[in-house]
Amino acid sequence: MTTQPGTKTTHWIDGAATPGTGDRTADVTNPATGEVTSTVALAAADDVQAAVAAAKAAFPGWRDTSLARRVQVMFRFRELLNERAPELAAIITSEHGKVLSDAAGEVARGQEVVEFACGIPHLLKGGFTENASTQVDVHSVRQPLGPVAIISPFNFPAMVPMWFFPIAIAAGNTVVLKPSEKVPTAANWIAQLWKDAGLPDGVFNVLHGDKVAVDGLLTHPDVKSVSFVGSTPIAKYVYETGTAHGKRVQALGGAKNHMIVLPDADLDLAADQAINAGFGSAGERCMAISACVAVGDIADELVAKIRDRAEALRTGDGTRGCDMGPLVTAASRDRVAGFVDAGEAAGATLVVDGRNPETDADGEGFFVGPTLFDHVTTDMSIYTEEIFGPVLAVLRVDTYDEAVALINANPYGNGTAIFTNDGGAARRFQNEVEVGMIGINVPVPVPMAYYSFGGWKNSLFGDSHAHGTEGVHFFTRGKVVTSRWLDPSHGGINLGFPQNA
Repeated sequence: MTTQPGTKTTHWIDGAATPGTGDRTADVTNPATGEVTSTVALAAADDVQAAVAAAKAAFPGWRDTSLARRVQVMFRFRELLNERAPELAAIITSEHGKVLSDAAGEVARGQEVVEFACGIPHLLKGGFTENASTQVDVHSVRQPLGPVAIISPFNFPAMVPMWFFPIAIAAGNTVVLKPSEKVPTAANWIAQLWKDAGLPDGVFNVLHGDKVAVDGLLTHPDVKSVSFVGSTPIAKYVYETGTAHGKRVQALGGAKNHMIVLPDADLDLAADQAINAGFGSAGERCMAISACVAVGDIADELVAKIRDRAEALRTGDGTRGCDMGPLVTAASRDRVAGFVDAGEAAGATLVVDGRNPETDADGEGFFVGPTLFDHVTTDMSIYTEEIFGPVLAVLRVDTYDEAVALINANPYGNGTAIFTNDGGAARRFQNEVEVGMIGINVPVPVPMAYYSFGGWKNSLFGDSHAHGTEGVHFFTRGKVVTSRWLDPSHGGINLGFPQNA
């Protein structure tokens, strides 16, 4: 599935592309050229009703489908995605702008959750106690919720939805996905792949739109849970609105991720990883490193190494083998450039200026090149705000204790990293720092799918992280059954080998 100029991306409801009832649309652009490539339908209230109704109607049949058959569909989806992953990566690059290798990596990390969900029978096993009381047995089961909503951001059109829907579907739920209207095509492509894998119609639906769609899902009585990733103000709104309407909500918000570099660290490794984590995906990652904290007397050398690497990066069209692509929209570009202006005005040292970069691209793309600030202080907006662009701020402190205190004072607590060869310092850091995901000589510590993803403080609303065991528990409800049978039941004769179906 590719988009062509003049095409319109529609909703996907009950197993088919659906134009919807509304007449509102939004433009979809290629960020590398600035050209409008297609439009996307924006849902009206009736479209929300239709998508949820389809999910509700499909739920009883999918809930009662055996685990064996559900897993067969999951495995078919996995195989199809492996075969066609380059198609999805190309779609992501065309609408988000990230380079193709980064888009391929996004798909691969999402596939890890699909593979985790393929083991759902083991993860849904309950417990059993025989003769808990005289001739009384007790057992526990975990059952699906029903129709669930996923509201995903623009920066990972495939991976972030895949943090949620493989587990939700494998556990027996039905899904309404509301992707970002900036990057709509990947969601429809995934919906078609589910159909090709044999998923029954109505189990996976895609609803495109804006606040109308979001509010419709948050308040709809038939939606049982909401999973959200985005900025902190919207995450808080989603959490408060969804829970006020009786829903289970996991809302992952923004971040200001720090990377501490101790004096004993390998500075070449630290500089390499600061570049990778600060400028990968043009900084449009909730796990991007945006604050590098240099401890002791290493700052001058570290900044010089980062500068040399940043200046060597090639910025341009993600299909041309460049190191870094554009920002997703012109508004994003202008916002990030505004932060660069503000940092310079506040007195930070602008070491590498990414405004008006030289680019390998056609047209007027939405580019800001790698940008590096030194001598940043904690009162500057380039430190206090989540920029969501390729801007790396270096702060200087004298001691390890100052660095940890700086991180713990920050209102966000998503990810952090320490670079050191001192095992004692690393062990102390992972214990003392008030952040949900920790990297030791690893700058972007996104956990594997069998662990759970999520931060602390203003980076998470709700108490459930994404994927892993917490994801399985989020998409299921526990039930405990206490039973007494006066007479044992007896089955008939059947000499055939038992079948799991």
